Amino acid sequence: MITRSPLHSLFIALLAVTVTAASTARSQNLFAPAIKVNDKVITQYDLNQRSLMLTMFRSPGDPAKEARSQLIEERLKLDAAQALDVLPANEEISRGMEDFAARANMTADEFLAALKQGGVEEQTFRDFIVSGVAWRSLVRARFGAKVEVGDSDIDQALNATSTDSIRVLLSEIILPAPPAEAAAAQARANELSQITTESAFAAAARKYSATATSARGGRLEWMPLSNLPATLHPVLLGLGRGQVSDPIPIDGAIALFQLRGIDEGKVATPRFSAIDYAAYFIAGGRSPEALATARKLTQTVDTCDDLYGVAKGQPEAVLERSSKAPADLPTDFAVELAKLDKHEVSTALTRGDGQTLVFLMLCGRTPEQAEGVDRDQIASSLQNRRLASYADGYLAQLRSEARIIEY
Repeated sequence: MITRSPLHSLFIALLAVTVTAASTARSQNLFAPAIKVNDKVITQYDLNQRSLMLTMFRSPGDPAKEARSQLIEERLKLDAAQALDVLPANEEISRGMEDFAARANMTADEFLAALKQGGVEEQTFRDFIVSGVAWRSLVRARFGAKVEVGDSDIDQALNATSTDSIRVLLSEIILPAPPAEAAAAQARANELSQITTESAFAAAARKYSATATSARGGRLEWMPLSNLPATLHPVLLGLGRGQVSDPIPIDGAIALFQLRGIDEGKVATPRFSAIDYAAYFIAGGRSPEALATARKLTQTVDTCDDLYGVAKGQPEAVLERSSKAPADLPTDFAVELAKLDKHEVSTALTRGDGQTLVFLMLCGRTPEQAEGVDRDQIASSLQNRRLASYADGYLAQLRSEARIIEY
C-alpha cells in the first residue's frame, strides 16, 4: 500500500489536469524530433513528459518553457559527461532517486507511483536524476583539481571569518506553518527548495512569504554573515549563486534562503557576544486588528525602553526584554534581528500556534572578537562555491558552442 504524504496529496489534486494533458499528448506525433542539441534529439514526448512532471512538482514558471530550457541544458550536460566517461552507475542513479523522493517524505517507489498516476513515466524521472548526478560527477572530475583547498586557503577564510566582513546577499521566503497547516507548508517548502532562478524565487516570495520582504520578492540587503545564527553559516556558505537552501524549520514557520551574492570583503566588522532585544506580544496573531496595533506601535515607539510604558498594567509575560548570546537566540528571532538596525522593528513572527503576533525590536548588539570556525566546514564551503562557479561558466560555454536546432 502506498503511504500518502503531503506532496503525494498534491499530486492527486493535480491528477485530473495532468491526465487530460497526457491524453492530448498521445494524439500528437510524440516521437517526432522537436529540438536537436548537437547529436542528441529531444522529442515532443520528452517535452510533454517533462512539462507534466514540472506541473506535478508545482515548479514556478511556465512548465512548457521550463521543460524546453531544462532538457536542452541536460542534453549538453550528458554530452559532456559521456565524453569524459562519467555517466553514473545504476547504484548512483537509485541513490539519487531515493534522495530526491525523500525531500517529499516518500520512498522512490512511492514517488514513482504518484508520478505514474499523473501520467509521468519512470524513465522521465530517471532521466532527470541521471543528468543531475552525471553533471555533479563531471564537475568534480573536470574541475576538482582546480579547487583544491590548502591550509593557507583555510587560514585566509578563517581570518576573514574572524576579522573581516563576509557579507551575504540573500532572498528569503518565510512560510507560516501553524500545526493545522504544517504538513502542507512542508510540502510547499520542499517544492520551493527546487527553484533555480532568482526570478522564480522572487515570484514565489511575493505569493507565499509572510514577511514584509515579500513585496520586493523576498530580497534582503547585504548583511554581515556574523549577524545571522551560526547554525546558518554552513548552510549559506555551501550555496552557489542562485541556489536555494533546504527548508529550515523555525518556530511556527519554515524558512528558505536563496543566495544572490557573497562578498569576502576587506572591511573589518565585529562579531557579537550578546544581542539585546525586546519582544512585545500582541494577541490575535496576524489578524487585521493585531497588525493595526503593531503599525500604531511602530509609529509611536522609538526605543526598546518605550515598550515598558506600553506594557504597563498588563501581565508580565506580554513583554520580553532580554540579552542573549547569538547561539542562544531562537532561530527565527536571530534571523529577524539580523536584518534590523538598532531600534528597528520586525512584525514577521508569531507565537502560540500563530495566535500571538511578535513585535520584535533590536535594542543593541555587544561586539566580541570572533571565534574560529571549523576548518573542515570552511574547506567544504570554499570547494562548493568554487566548483559552482566553474560549473556555471562551463555550462555557458557548452551552450554557446552547441548546435541547437528547433523543428
